[in-house]
Amino acid sequence: MLSREENESLTRVGPGTKMGALMRRYWIPACFSKALPAPDCAPIRVKLLCESLVAFRDSKGRVGLVDEFCPHRTASLFFGRNEECGLRCVYHGWKFDVDGACVDMPSEPGESSFKNKVRIKAYPCVERGGVVWTYMGPPDKKPEFPDLEWTMVPESHRFATRHIQECNWLQATEGGFDTSHLTFLHGGTVLPTRLPARYDVVPMDFGFVAVTGRDLADGNWEWTANVMLMPFHKIIASNPMGAHVWVPIDDENTMNYSVDFNPLRPFTEADLERSKSWRGIHTRNVPGTDRAAQNKDNDYLIDRALQAGGTSYTGIFGLGVQDCGIQESMGPIADRTIEHLGVSDTIIIKLRRLLLQTLDSAADGATLPGMNPASWRVRSARFKLPASESYEPALDRFVRVREPEAAK
Repeated sequence: MLSREENESLTRVGPGTKMGALMRRYWIPACFSKALPAPDCAPIRVKLLCESLVAFRDSKGRVGLVDEFCPHRTASLFFGRNEECGLRCVYHGWKFDVDGACVDMPSEPGESSFKNKVRIKAYPCVERGGVVWTYMGPPDKKPEFPDLEWTMVPESHRFATRHIQECNWLQATEGGFDTSHLTFLHGGTVLPTRLPARYDVVPMDFGFVAVTGRDLADGNWEWTANVMLMPFHKIIASNPMGAHVWVPIDDENTMNYSVDFNPLRPFTEADLERSKSWRGIHTRNVPGTDRAAQNKDNDYLIDRALQAGGTSYTGIFGLGVQDCGIQESMGPIADRTIEHLGVSDTIIIKLRRLLLQTLDSAADGATLPGMNPASWRVRSARFKLPASESYEPALDRFVRVREPEAAK
């Protein structure tokens, strides 16, 4: 279990917090590019790391992400006019560009230079993989955008959605690396032989790898290496490959970006049909929102007869909804001081310790994992090795992506 202080350090992400400071050192998804479909389109609200922001696409097609509240009288810029390369507050006409500069102040005398002294908080943005990404940390420490594989494939090679999880980011992330729950939460009849016999977490230059091993009883072991890219990414060893990005909206809500992608070919109609079946990591959302149609207000439409029948352990339809349901059931922020963890929780225990060590390293000014863009060229993997061979020396061979043709 964690101490209360440790739990607070890992879960709180607002300005001035340890985890918030760490996350602000990385590029963070703000919204899908399609949410800002054209120059001078309507702005949208964005909430990230407890900060209320507004995103807009200016007349030149550039994306701006600024404080929601005008620095004049704190009116919301969500209601602003997006025009002529700037977002204009409708209260008194103050106008700001994508860099946060005040470019017009019509409520002040024409000869006034006051506008040159006023800025609004603004974060730099780039667009990759159909997503607007922003950097919210110190300008002098801004890293290059990483070589995240699913953002580099053509649009025809991926399918991406997002949905809100009504719980803290760490609950969602831990769920992604909790191996033993797969047999239970996402299964039907429990088969204990499927449970791993070995668990470990290995620090890497991009974050860590969560490793599980099963004895195949034929002189070999089967290993699964799940990649975690700092601070909240997972690459899923599936077909097609998958990815999650658990982005904190605030301390009690998370935006879960879910991606299916194929590096080698476009998605077929059958591929898209499978992704849109909502059986997997994607959720069917309430139209016009990021909230899953199956949610805590309707008990995730749990089917008790289906649960009792044994074909579904939960009676809840869809892997993504099953994850949401159980993680949200822990409360907005799980109380990790009252847990009782066992051997099968080894990865969770080590994951938390590694995150706490990273917080300390960041506070000491150490180089953070994932700052080298090339270090992100990785995939989760499954592989077999002789029982006499350690998995650690083989990790690089299986998780590093050198050329798509060489993918394991």
